[in-house]
Amino acid sequence: MRLTTAQALVRWLLAQRTVLLDGTEAPLFPAVFAIFGHGNVLGLGTALSEHAGELPVWRGHTEQGMALAAVAHARATHRRQTGVVTSSIGPGALNMVTAAGVAHANRLPLLLLPGDTFVNRAPDPVLQQVEPFGDGTATVNDAFRAVSRWFDRITRPEQLLATLPQVARVLTDPADCGPVTLALPQDVQAEAFDFPDALFAPVTHHPPRPRPDRAALDRAARILRGARRPLLVLGGGVRYSGAAERALEFAKAHGLPVTETTAGRTLVPHDHPLHAGPLGITGSRSANALAAEADLVLAVGTRLQDFTTASWSLFSPDLTLVSVNTARFDAVKHGGFALVADADEALAELAGLTGGWRAEPDWTARAATERARWDTYVDGLRAPSPGLPTYAQVVGVVNDASEPGDYVLTASGGLPGELVGGWRATGGEPSMDVEYGFSCMGYELAGAWGAAMARPAGVVTALVGDGSYLMLNSELFSAAFAGHGFVAVVCDNGGYAVIDRLQRGNGAPAFNNLYTDVRSRLTDTPRVDLASHAASLGAAVLAATDLTDLRDAYARARAHARDGRVAVVVIHTHPSAWTDAEAWWEVGVPERSTYPDVVDAREDLDKARTDQVRYLGRP
Repeated sequence: MRLTTAQALVRWLLAQRTVLLDGTEAPLFPAVFAIFGHGNVLGLGTALSEHAGELPVWRGHTEQGMALAAVAHARATHRRQTGVVTSSIGPGALNMVTAAGVAHANRLPLLLLPGDTFVNRAPDPVLQQVEPFGDGTATVNDAFRAVSRWFDRITRPEQLLATLPQVARVLTDPADCGPVTLALPQDVQAEAFDFPDALFAPVTHHPPRPRPDRAALDRAARILRGARRPLLVLGGGVRYSGAAERALEFAKAHGLPVTETTAGRTLVPHDHPLHAGPLGITGSRSANALAAEADLVLAVGTRLQDFTTASWSLFSPDLTLVSVNTARFDAVKHGGFALVADADEALAELAGLTGGWRAEPDWTARAATERARWDTYVDGLRAPSPGLPTYAQVVGVVNDASEPGDYVLTASGGLPGELVGGWRATGGEPSMDVEYGFSCMGYELAGAWGAAMARPAGVVTALVGDGSYLMLNSELFSAAFAGHGFVAVVCDNGGYAVIDRLQRGNGAPAFNNLYTDVRSRLTDTPRVDLASHAASLGAAVLAATDLTDLRDAYARARAHARDGRVAVVVIHTHPSAWTDAEAWWEVGVPERSTYPDVVDAREDLDKARTDQVRYLGRP
């Protein structure tokens, strides 16, 4: 079949299928996000237009934004589908590097197709081409190498035959999952080749479920049976495996308190008797209290990031760590005993080897007792109070109004701590996306677009601060124009409030974060009218001044979202009221400073470092 490189690539995309967690079959590549320029409009753009009725193409308004939407779409489908994103060369391509970092850090599939310069080099230097002085083969697309699981530059059409199987492998393999970049020189996009028909035969991809090594499984079971105060930690790998039910069965059989990481949030119904709450800095005091006393942690599907472990200060020095992960890279971290396997398969086989082993009864009961104390604390934060509404109160309003099938997300600033620590899940399908692997400002609105595209049955709600809103808001218009409705609750607290908290909390003066502390030549500085701005981007806007207003505005916003409209609720919030899990986080406090409070903060840091557990595991 004689096709151009671009035509062959599009036909291959159409032939790839996947199996969703519910067992139904769907396209592996459900959508393409595109901004066309001279590096992709004729080759790939023409090929896509030839199949417009089969492969939807959605127009973005920033390359970073539409790529973030694709990342969020992948998370909302539990890594079973992959968004495709194409841009022109130069700045259009480089704008997607941040989104590739988000996908890489969060182990999420993403296919990037940036245009590239001419392989034949005849017209060099072309518009938007960067010419490295010491490497004639390099282009700006080489910037993707550090944030791609698979990178290739297609310099001949027939190279697709070798690279496309690798593309499919990376995007569907639970151990290697992450972003793929295929740089497409614009002359090669247009070149034709006689491709074999077999390349375009339909293929259904079944993500593999690797079973654990038998000897490792036996050792893991022996380690577990020796524990008296075990703690089960569920991460994103449990979500992508569809193993939440299996995990809760395992916990019930053995009396294990259960906690969640950020990526594993909403896997456990809030009122489950073994639910100890979320773990870590943005988690709960209840889970953190149990982590401090646990003699064993069974960590399933998590890379144990510093916000989960409180910079490795949460655990006892005598803790034993057993880590279940499809990726050996993650399983061997921190000196734990590695069990390399799919979460569902590993827990099923461990259950057959742990027999009647159970945690101490008093330890099992601690889960409900500690979480009840945390619930009381959160109830107090959510209760009406004088002054500006707090983040916790805003999250409470959204939580109370949410229904099964809804989906909530955020990414940066202070809102992750409020959502992870305070949200109360009802159970069922995971319903939260807190992008805290890369903590990318601007993910929230773009991500809501991608999530709404993936989950049309429920209401998607993004909680976003004014800082993130101003960082990247153009995909509000993309979603509004496309008819993918969602709700954005914009909390205006006057700047980068959580970083101001970090700054002042470590002895430094307030500087360059809240607008009250930002340099200006004006005495009467301007402020953005966020409501008017959102309205100009096609959103239905509802303003709220207090919690009563917010409940009404959010209810009306949900109705707009169900009708396919983007709705934005704007509310001014308190700049310094936070949910506090009372966990430590290591940050770079200067060893020397002219500020005495910084010197004191450094002394506190050095003392706190003595509680870090750098090497865990006693297999």
